[in-house]
Parts: sequence; C-alpha cells; structure tokens
Amino acid sequence: MNELQVIGSHNSYKIGIEQPVLDFIAKKDSMTALSLAYEHIPLSDQLDLGLRNLEMDVFHDPQGGRYKHPKAIAMLNARGISTLPFDEANKLNEPGLKMFHVQDIDFRSHHLLFKDGLKELLSWSKQNPKHSPIIILINAKDDNSPEVTPALPFTAAALDSIDLEIRAVMPAEKLITPDLVRGDHISLEEAVTTNGWPALDEVRGRFLFVLDEKEVKINRYLEMHPNLQNAALFVNIKEGNPNAGFRIINDPVKNHDHIKDLVSKGYMIRTRADAGTLEARHNDYNRFEQAKSSGAQVISTDYYVPSKLFESEFQVRFEDGSFERERP
Repeated sequence: MNELQVIGSHNSYKIGIEQPVLDFIAKKDSMTALSLAYEHIPLSDQLDLGLRNLEMDVFHDPQGGRYKHPKAIAMLNARGISTLPFDEANKLNEPGLKMFHVQDIDFRSHHLLFKDGLKELLSWSKQNPKHSPIIILINAKDDNSPEVTPALPFTAAALDSIDLEIRAVMPAEKLITPDLVRGDHISLEEAVTTNGWPALDEVRGRFLFVLDEKEVKINRYLEMHPNLQNAALFVNIKEGNPNAGFRIINDPVKNHDHIKDLVSKGYMIRTRADAGTLEARHNDYNRFEQAKSSGAQVISTDYYVPSKLFESEFQVRFEDGSFERERP
C-alpha cells in the first residue's frame, strides 16, 4: 500500500465561511481571512472524484452544547447583520467529539459531529468495497485565544475517546491498525522498515487513521496505548521511535530530500501541495511538483477543483487528471 501516491484534501469537512463573518475576521486580521477562504464539497463527493486522503479536526465536548452559539453569529446579529441558519438539527447539543475548524469563527462543517462524518465514510465504503485505502488525518484541537470559546484540553482519556468513536462506527475489518501492520514484529517501526506495509489487495476497502499532533499529545495517547497496542490510530512521531511509521512533513520544498530518504526506508509520509491559499492565488505549482518527486505517499490540497471564492485556475491533480497513481 505504500507504493501508491494519492492526493487528498485538507480540513476536508469545511464549508466556506459566509461573507459577513469573513468580513468581520478581515477587519481584525486580513491575512487570517485570506488563509481561511477555502471550502470543500461533501466527503462522499470527494471520494467519488478519487481522493483517498481526508483530514478531520475534532474538539472534545463530553457534555455537549459547548460550541452551540458561535460568537461571530451573535456579534453580527447584534449589529443587525443577518447570517445563515446554523445547527438547526441541534447536533452540537449532543455529547461527543465535534468537527469544525476554529470555534466561533470558522464553524461550518458538512458534519458537526465526528461520528456523523465517520458514518458517511463507512456508507460510501460499503458501496465501493474495493477502494484503495483511505488515509484520515485527525487533529485534536484544543488551542485557545482570548477571543474564542475555550476548547477543552485533550487529556489522555479525551484522546482515547477518538479511538472509541472510531470503533463505535467502523467495524474492525474496515480498519488498518498499528497491530495489523506490526504483526509479529517487536515494534511498528521495525515492521515497516523490514517487512513493509501490507499488500494493497489485503487492505482494499479499509481506512487508516493518523493522529496528527505534536509530541505532548502523542505521548498522552501512548499512555493509553503503549506500543500502539489495540490502537485505532497511528501517530505522527519521529523516525527512530519504535512507534514511528507514518510521518506528517508538511513542507516538501524544505524537506524534499528528507522525505525521499524516509520513503526509501519504508515510512509513509503525508505532505502538502499548498497552504493558506497562497499557491492557488499565485498559480504556483512548485510545492506540488516537489511533493510529487519526493515520493511522499499522501499529498494534501485545498484545490482538487479550482476555487470558486477567488479567481484562479490552480488545480492539484496528477498528469492524467487522476488522484491516485504508482509512487515515483
């Protein structure tokens, strides 16, 4: 499976910010507003196009209701500015992991509940049972600033709730887990650098989830799953660690040769073809070209179709128009 190279999407659940809210953000920080001006079609539509990588951000909300009333909506309505309806089904009142980008300002999502996004993925997979593995990155978001509703911290138990929600929706036979890849080896890293990843035909129709976080949260997660035993998630941890196998290295220009070296040793790498809308605004394909030639198995973009939010022809696809090919 690591001999494929696929294109996927970044913050895959995201619905574009409505103009009054974006204008409000721009008055405070114009660069932030520019960087947030992207959107995605529904998850199933992305998979129908051929994307095989998605990203899902989650917020811890065990009681429910924490993010029910975004501050941007309240502030605009108080000034007599109308906004689009939000969460009419009262999904945010339910306990459990929520899925959106930034609390209070970038809160519109094709699925406000993480579990609902998983259910859509599972339904699509059952209708397309021979699909190539779909790699899902998970960001466990608990960053805060004085302007937004405080996010609850992702403790070890909160991180384990990601596992619990995944396993509550996804049957075991739909998952590629560290246990599956490790097999009889002492560690995951030993497995991927010696025996390698599973044969593609053995893992068709499955999902591989990765916790895309830094060392502090990774270590908390490993408290619950030492050696990644019984873990639903792979972790973004540096090579040389026994739990290493899947790395997130976002800049393929700066790290081109490093990515190429890791790929040759058996690691799977996710990198990005664009970021913050900059490449799309300048029709700059250099980053995408470096991502392709690095051999990184997963290349993320916001532009598998051109933007409708500003004038640009920028579009990230392989030369034949596809989103999946044999890795160079």
